Amino acid sequence: MEGNELSFLSFRIGNRTIKTAIGTAISIFIAQQLGLMYYAAAGIITILCIQVTVKKSVRTAINRILATLLGIGIGFAGFWIFGFTPLALMFTILVFMPLAVRMRIQEGFVTCMVVMMHLYAEERMDLALIANEFALLVIGVGVALVVNLYMPSLEKELKAMQEKVERNFSKILKEFSFYLRNGESDWDGHELIETPSLLAQAIKLASRDVENRLGRGDDTYTSYFVMREKQFELLERMMPIVSTLNSQVPQGLQMADFLDKLSDSIHPGNTAYRFLDQLRLMREEIKETPLPKSREEFETRASLFYLLREMENYLYIKHELGKNRDGHRTSKKPEAMAKNSAD
Repeated sequence: MEGNELSFLSFRIGNRTIKTAIGTAISIFIAQQLGLMYYAAAGIITILCIQVTVKKSVRTAINRILATLLGIGIGFAGFWIFGFTPLALMFTILVFMPLAVRMRIQEGFVTCMVVMMHLYAEERMDLALIANEFALLVIGVGVALVVNLYMPSLEKELKAMQEKVERNFSKILKEFSFYLRNGESDWDGHELIETPSLLAQAIKLASRDVENRLGRGDDTYTSYFVMREKQFELLERMMPIVSTLNSQVPQGLQMADFLDKLSDSIHPGNTAYRFLDQLRLMREEIKETPLPKSREEFETRASLFYLLREMENYLYIKHELGKNRDGHRTSKKPEAMAKNSAD
């Protein structure tokens, strides 16, 4: 097996497909060995219960069990009133669906109907037959849960996406710096186009990774990619501001140097406070410079201040994420912190 797929000749069989096939066979085998009626139904229940994540499989299993209990109760009333006729099934479905939707267990409808059809075909609802149906349900659900406990690690894919996002951020900041120095650039901007879809895919994959962990999952990657998504919105807002700064004023060159350093320091670590301190110093220095002498200088100065504020917001997002994770470390004085810088 390589990754999440098994290659066989020219075909690719997904991990979920393999688990479904194995689980179905095991369920039917167990039900058949126990001499249960309609033993193939155990395989059907297993197929219905195997989902893309572990937690979703557990929720699905619980909902199907609850739906079956609800269906049997309604079905008992239907068969008692209408007998074992199609009217009884119609009554069961009409009453079951609104209640199931209200209880949010409607996904168990098919499983419930499988059981009801067995009762209808046998034209009886004695304890032996109901016990048979519950045995099928327990086998089908149980095997699905056991088989679905194995989920391939998504760490490699998430790490690769993280590195790609960071490369894109670094490139974008580099190009901002280049434009501030030279007033022009031949950059095609494809990183700005590529990053939103990359972040959306990464957040989805990270959420799936959390769903594959029973109990309280580690949502480090989810928090990270959501943080980068917020930062990217700021980068998009900075783009038109940077494009207006075509005057090579000293403050613009100072900002270019700052962006260069920041672009070289993009990684998951949290020392954004160092860059926030530099921005605060830069703001104070600009305030102390002589007032603009022309309209162009005034507009440039105003744009620089706006860019400084947006950069502070950009860094503050990362800084807050770090404080939420390990605030006891980020609360120390700068000189006591790690020497390596990160955005």
